[in-house]
Amino acid sequence: MTQTRLLYIHDPMCSWCWGFRPVLMALREGLPHGLGFERLLGGLARDSDVPMGAEMRAYLQQTWHRIQERIPGTRFNFDFWSQCEPRRSTWPACRAVVAARRCDPAGEEAMILAIQQAYYLQARNPSDQETLVALAGEIGLDQARFHELMVDPRTQAQFEQEMRRAHRMGADSFPSLRLQVGEHTWPVAVDYGDATPMLDDIEQLLNG
Repeated sequence: MTQTRLLYIHDPMCSWCWGFRPVLMALREGLPHGLGFERLLGGLARDSDVPMGAEMRAYLQQTWHRIQERIPGTRFNFDFWSQCEPRRSTWPACRAVVAARRCDPAGEEAMILAIQQAYYLQARNPSDQETLVALAGEIGLDQARFHELMVDPRTQAQFEQEMRRAHRMGADSFPSLRLQVGEHTWPVAVDYGDATPMLDDIEQLLNG
């Protein structure tokens, strides 16, 4: 199927994307033969050195609790909020995903999981470049090369290109799914509890 793929629009520091991860894995395993899969970075929060305000900190902690209620089995380590200095800045983590992909195509998925585990389970801050460089080493990437790619303008350009693609498709919330067939894309409603409805939607779109 030429130019036929499922697009997954995400941010590695999106807590709903973390909750969606197990069902996403099941979704990918169940995709029809020959249907491609591609991730696009949506870019949740731009670069900032400003500490997160109390209102946003409270809102995000409430979101974590809400996700735990809606998606049973999702784990969060709330020590993050006392042990780290949060910033509303996910773009460094997004660039880390691009840099990891450029180091090694297999590095993309490994870096996304490493960022999510660091943020949600290990109370480490992926808004900090030193955390991201450490994670690169932990997943087996060359840290010096990774750091070079993190600050390479071409990494930022690739990230911006993915954000523009996502925006053109109207994928401004994360996670989002789009089925691309040639030049056309159709939204696929995200189901946080079961891959089956999404697989059914994809089949109907492909056969319609």
